[in-house]
Amino acid sequence: MAKIVVLGAGLGGIIAAYEIRKAVRRQDEVVAINETDFYQFVPSNPWVIVGWRERKDILVDLVKPLKNKRVGLVVGKAVKVDADNKAVKMEDGSQVDYDYLVISTGPELAFDEIEGLGPEHHTQSVCHIDHAEAGYKAFEEFCKNPGPMIVGAVQGASCFGPAYETAMILETELRRRKIRDKVPMTFVTSEPYIGHLGLDGVGDTKGLLESEMRDRHIKWITNAKVKKVTADQMIVEEYNDDGTVKKEHELPQKFSMMLPPFRGVPAVRGIDGLVNPRGFVITDKHQRNPKYPEIFGIGVCIAIPPTGPTPVPVGVPKTGFMIESMVTATAENLGEIVRGKEPTHEATWNAICIADFGDGGVAFIAQPQIPPRNVNWSVSGGWVHAAKIGFEKYFLRKLRSGKSETFYENAALNLLKTHKLK
Repeated sequence: MAKIVVLGAGLGGIIAAYEIRKAVRRQDEVVAINETDFYQFVPSNPWVIVGWRERKDILVDLVKPLKNKRVGLVVGKAVKVDADNKAVKMEDGSQVDYDYLVISTGPELAFDEIEGLGPEHHTQSVCHIDHAEAGYKAFEEFCKNPGPMIVGAVQGASCFGPAYETAMILETELRRRKIRDKVPMTFVTSEPYIGHLGLDGVGDTKGLLESEMRDRHIKWITNAKVKKVTADQMIVEEYNDDGTVKKEHELPQKFSMMLPPFRGVPAVRGIDGLVNPRGFVITDKHQRNPKYPEIFGIGVCIAIPPTGPTPVPVGVPKTGFMIESMVTATAENLGEIVRGKEPTHEATWNAICIADFGDGGVAFIAQPQIPPRNVNWSVSGGWVHAAKIGFEKYFLRKLRSGKSETFYENAALNLLKTHKLK
């Protein structure tokens, strides 16, 4: 019998627990470790920050569905992975031993790397339900006495879609409240151009997103490095393509939402051979760590090099479809390994994104995610808003029922079929 531990029950981890349970032998034990006994659907947080969703709408209780799937659940904070002794040390002093470990923790949000950044200081966040709820309270206060607003992603961020979503959703809500005319908006991003997304663009995301911003009267600053945030302004350096400073901006702000830098979580950071200097898990083509082959990594916590050099550090996003393919490969490989075989499965690393803008949106498909691609397509339209709502309901319903399937793959195939893409 083998004991397989999944560390983290976010998007990748919860699906991994389901898929691994199906792939391995009946006598094998599968255990998930998570800081909370619930799953949060992070893609809905931009709706939470404007009050379109409440906490209860986007949480899934993990206890019952995992029990029904014969997956154990350990609720608590992991403080360190003891890779040499195959154990996860917990905050309460206990430890969880493993034969195989799947790390799916997501990132640590490095607000501390920029002075004044984060919900405890002067910017809001949509990276966690607690942040989004705090952001909603701040937004309600802002609307009583509106003023300049800044949205975007700082240097070292590796997820840009939620920044665009939040900017557009906030803009939509401001129009609905008839106070848009009182709110100058600026989008600040480390990307070299609007629509880069950490992927060097997908289809015409540059043109589509620039057009959206012009239509909505949102100004932007790219190649931007945030130096400092205070209660009433954001200090931003704008860089030339050659890496020299072009201009320093002192932007007034009364409300801002900035995606922070990402780094690996403390439980794995600094473990030689397991992670890179930033703390992201090193994996091979089978999602295994070369030094510790009994450890797998999936999702935002793994190390992926950028698509190319940029004047300001820009990370590569790990989108849902891409993560899902890592999960499937990992589960199938573990199924082979526990039966005495060598792993053969590799993730496809394709990307699909449905970005809601409140009353419209942009969808894109990149196959594979890193260029050059076989499919490089993007489109905008009002239907994207409805598609995002439909996907949220479908995904949460399936998770609550304890069912596992390729959510993003099905969505991608439907989009390809609808728009006659091959």
